[in-house]
Amino acid sequence: MAVTGDESETGSSGGELLGNDLHTSSSSALCLTLAHPARTPTEDASQKREHRLMKNREAARQCRRKKKEYVKCLENRVAVLENQNQTLMEELKAVKDIYQQKG
Repeated sequence: MAVTGDESETGSSGGELLGNDLHTSSSSALCLTLAHPARTPTEDASQKREHRLMKNREAARQCRRKKKEYVKCLENRVAVLENQNQTLMEELKAVKDIYQQKG
């Protein structure tokens, strides 16, 4: 039998696959599947890492914002308490002056 482009060396016609041909086809299909999977473990790990880093950045941003608000609130409270302390000290001095004048 003469070998043409449509026939294999084993004598099978174009549509038939013999045992050896089937093995070769399935292993090449397997290689293609392994070479180009939907997501490799490294891509999956990388994607998880990026997601975790993104969440961490957002959490850090929120933490810094809350800390700024807290510090601002404390600064306002310090200002109010210093003002109140000054007022009370002036009031105490005025009361002391009144008692010293009587005595």
